[in-house]
Amino acid sequence: MPRIHFHQQLAELKDKLLAMAALAQQSVETAVDAYLQRDRALCKFVKQNEAAINTAQRELDEMAYELLAKEQPMAIDLRFILAVIKINGDLERIGDQSMGISKRTKDAITHEEVELPVDFAAMGEFAGRMIRSAVQALLDGDARLADSVREMDDEIDRMNRLAHSDLLRLIQEKPDCTQQAMIGILVARNLERIADHASNIATDVIFWIRGADVRHQLSMAMD
Repeated sequence: MPRIHFHQQLAELKDKLLAMAALAQQSVETAVDAYLQRDRALCKFVKQNEAAINTAQRELDEMAYELLAKEQPMAIDLRFILAVIKINGDLERIGDQSMGISKRTKDAITHEEVELPVDFAAMGEFAGRMIRSAVQALLDGDARLADSVREMDDEIDRMNRLAHSDLLRLIQEKPDCTQQAMIGILVARNLERIADHASNIATDVIFWIRGADVRHQLSMAMD
């Protein structure tokens, strides 16, 4: 009976983490929409969502540390709880980066609208896909899917470099666009960091399943 109760608690912990992941995903999507649409109301929603994410993070950490202290889990259960604690932190930071985009949006609205040579919608969709895939890997216990998320990180890095160079070129060619271009550079950087956190989540899923730390290598041999 005690072990049954313990695994029920693990399932509850996982459910709470998935709910928090949904909040983080929603924050990213809403922040990108806010920037593209120059919408203050959406910025307000991102801020409200961040408060919910912060509350969820505290509750998850408390539950996870209590399980560690009371149950003293071994092997894969221990790795799962440790992974949850780290993933929890990355989800909270995804919320922070979404807030960063929201703040840039408020700055952008105060300046005349300028068409920028960057597909921010595509960057946002790609970063969102990385989060969804990382969370799906957690849900399914799928280390191969987690590997694929880590491999996707190179593409968002490329997108960010391209955005940076194109926006710097715009500043040189049209100095009156400097403010909006600089804001665009920061938004692209926020999206790249969001993708980094998705990659971190995938890394922690791999640690949970395989018991291997792959932070310093792109991929490893399949089981």
